[in-house]
Formats: sequence, C-alpha cells, structure tokens
Amino acid sequence: MAGEKILIIEDEVKIARFVQLELQHEGYIVDQAQDGRVGLEKALKDNFNLIILDVMLPSLNGMEVLRRLRQTSEVPVIMLTAKDETMDKVMGLDIGADDYMTKPFAIEELLARIRVTFKHKRISECNSSIIEIGSLKLDTDKYIVTYNEETIDLTKKEFDLLKYLMINKDIVLSRESILEKVWEYDYAGDTNVVDVYIRYLRSKIDDRFNDKFIHTVRGVGYQIKHE
Repeated sequence: MAGEKILIIEDEVKIARFVQLELQHEGYIVDQAQDGRVGLEKALKDNFNLIILDVMLPSLNGMEVLRRLRQTSEVPVIMLTAKDETMDKVMGLDIGADDYMTKPFAIEELLARIRVTFKHKRISECNSSIIEIGSLKLDTDKYIVTYNEETIDLTKKEFDLLKYLMINKDIVLSRESILEKVWEYDYAGDTNVVDVYIRYLRSKIDDRFNDKFIHTVRGVGYQIKHE
C-alpha cells in the first residue's frame, strides 16, 4: 500500500537497490541496510510497516536479527534466502517471519506478497478491539479513548474519525475518503467538516497532551503517525 515504510536488510547491494527502486516506484517509502546489526538498529529505532530481511548477513544473520526484533516488535517480516531448504523456512516462520521467499525471485511476486502481508495486518488490526499508537489507546468495544490511561471524552463522530485515522496509521487519507468512511455516502455537505473535526481532535489530544499525532499533508489530507 502506497505510503507504507519498508526496510530492506540485504547485503547484496545490487539486489537491495533494485528492490528499493521497484518499491519506491510503487509508492512505498524505503530505507535499506547491508548489515544485520545496522539493520536491527534501524528496525528498532524507526517505525517501519514491513521489513524485507535476508538470512545471510554480515555481523548478525537474518535469523538472529528476527529473533531479537521479535522481543519487542511485531512488525511484519518477509525473509529472503538463497537456500531452498525446508528447515530454514520452518525456523524462520517459527521465530516469527510472516512470509518467506527464495532467491532468485520475480519482483512481481515480492510485490504481491507485500500487498497480502499488509492486507492480513489490516484485517488483524480491524478485528482487534484495541488500537494503540504510542500512548494513545482506542477501545472499539468499550468506546473509550485514553492517553497514558487518562480518558479522553469524544463525541461519537470524533471517535469514529479517530478510529479511521488510527486503523490507517501512517497512511495519508484524503478528505473525500474520510467523508466516505466516517460520514458515509449520505452526507451532503462539503469537505470542510473534516477540517473542523480534525481541529476538535487536535485540541483534545495533540494540544492537551503536547504530543503530536495528527499531521496535515497539504493538498492531500490527513494522517496519524507518531515518532
């Protein structure tokens, strides 16, 4: 999905650069590392939406990178290997990989697997009653929003807008998309209502707690992201 941040940890420079260019062409934001230790540091430091991880890496091999990453992060991981051995695949999946590809691979297949991984992640997040971004937590079952366990009083429409933004974390949403999903098709007004409710949310969350969540992308719309 365009706008998602992907980290490539791959020591074969030509492969890493080729995949990076193809992903950027699809609209993804891409970073890369050619070293297992550097890749792990980047993965833990930044908010990536997916990691493409080679098994054979200098400093730390891919299995160890994944093992350490899974101690604190559930970011989706697609593993790459030059080996076509069942035990390697089983080990990677057991440690916590979401998918596995054997090199050489067709870029079209990798792109398809990335889309499927994001789809599964989105379904999982939608099915969960708790959505968390930083210290902000939204409970869809109890209709409660909290920041560091402090309750935030929202109207139903403010709650629905915040929920839609949080489900689509890091994705820039147009005003038209927000109107369609939050106000639904029968809304006959203009898109300015979105701007008004965004101001309400900022006042109750960003300004109140001095913690920036809601970002404006000029000429496009809004997104929730948190450093």
